Amino acid sequence: MLSTSHAPQVTRVPPAAPAPSGAHELAEWLIPEGELRPESVEAVTVLPSFASKMRECERVCQTLYSGIAHEIQDALVLRRLRQMVNTVLLNPLWRERLRGAGITDAPRTYEEWQRVPLSDKDVQRDFFMESRPGMVVPLTRGDFEIVASGGTSGGRPLEIVYALRELRDTYEIAGRFMGAHQLAPHLAGADPKWLFTTLADYQMWSSGTMVGGVLQQVPGVNYVGAGPVTAPVLEHMFSYRGPKALMGISAGIAILAELGAGMRQEYRDSFRVALYGSGVLPQRKRVELKALYPNLAILSYFAATQAETVGLQLDAESPCLSAVPGLHFIEVVDEDGRQVAEGEEGELVVTRLHAHETPLLRLKLGDRMVHRPRTEGPALRTRQFEFAGRTGDVLHINDSQYSAVRAYAVLRDELKAAEVVDLDAVAHDVQFVNHREAKRIQLYASVDDVLGLTYRADTVLGPYGLQRLFVNALPRALSLFNHGEANAASFEATGYTFQLTFVPRPSAEIERTAVGKVPLVRDRG
Repeated sequence: MLSTSHAPQVTRVPPAAPAPSGAHELAEWLIPEGELRPESVEAVTVLPSFASKMRECERVCQTLYSGIAHEIQDALVLRRLRQMVNTVLLNPLWRERLRGAGITDAPRTYEEWQRVPLSDKDVQRDFFMESRPGMVVPLTRGDFEIVASGGTSGGRPLEIVYALRELRDTYEIAGRFMGAHQLAPHLAGADPKWLFTTLADYQMWSSGTMVGGVLQQVPGVNYVGAGPVTAPVLEHMFSYRGPKALMGISAGIAILAELGAGMRQEYRDSFRVALYGSGVLPQRKRVELKALYPNLAILSYFAATQAETVGLQLDAESPCLSAVPGLHFIEVVDEDGRQVAEGEEGELVVTRLHAHETPLLRLKLGDRMVHRPRTEGPALRTRQFEFAGRTGDVLHINDSQYSAVRAYAVLRDELKAAEVVDLDAVAHDVQFVNHREAKRIQLYASVDDVLGLTYRADTVLGPYGLQRLFVNALPRALSLFNHGEANAASFEATGYTFQLTFVPRPSAEIERTAVGKVPLVRDRG
């Protein structure tokens, strides 16, 4: 007969070797030489996770990773980056790419790391779509997740691959940080605490997968994946006892002023944090929200399909975004891929640190940032940056994103078919200007005959013809995964208008960079 109780067996465990005290020595102890240089693809599949290294670092330092000294964080991250380079050198496509940049071994310093070539969306597409030749561990092994986005910058869809074991780690790391440093100051007291999202779960991209995965891992809150809500549903959610936070796209946050207009005051008082994850939240909407929900803090949750939590705004009075320590290695670089100085603007580059099977080195996300000073603790030591705009040619109209390249091609063809103008033939430069507050898209074209072309456009199209042309053409600028998101009627409902403005060739109306280049898209307030 089997007994259901067992006396514990006494086992003698030899004492573990003490961890070294120096930052670089500790990093080498955490990621030893045998793990630093995996010898085969099979060896990669059994590498201990980077999350386990972070936990061990916490144990040795006797503090949460987000509070560990910068010197130790920097040493461990560099060691991990070296491990990643050694890992990708097992892959023929990566090996060829790095050798083309003169890299045959892992960099030993951050200075050497900056020789690793930057990756863009085309590299991501070539390495991780179709046959996915950039994966170190092949897809046939299983246990991966595919996440897709519309690829709005270039107008083509985009996919990325994650190992499920590491995805779970990153959700937990980001959720823990978000709870401790972004939500905890606002969700106080003994009552139950709530975290809602109105992101649509059916979308095959970051909204429905990665961000939702993070929110579910915030400790001590009750999570509700509500999806888009009506006023009665919002009131029902807000009737739950306890303080509440809600995350959504910017339009989903803005509309809460309208949806909550008839809500009981005690329910409105319980709304403490609004997190917007895309677009821009106009000042007018902020004022309306604060008037309706007097205890509300409005904060940015900056994410991307390739990085579930890039930066979190921790203080409503400061525009700075804080990186989640140990989640990604984040750089703000110049055109040569070198880190810019504090206070300078550059391009955001992200390397996901939790990616043994599917590394992607130094990916440009298509955003510009200002490099801000690090926070110095004691509870939080991390990198900071400030959003400065998109680098991609994207028209943001409310929360829909249209490829400006496609939009221009459609408009050019329509104007030519209507016998108004052949922009390719007459325009020296073209530039979309998105006046977001005024809800107006203006396409500037620098030409030689300003008066003649203006007269012809007015005569052929009449006062409303150009608007009709734009409204019907713009939905065709949506990429594959976003088709069905907008049509002519839904675009009309946004209240946006369109203008075609001819200007002389040297006109200051068209913005140029310091070296004389003309960006296709410029955003103005």
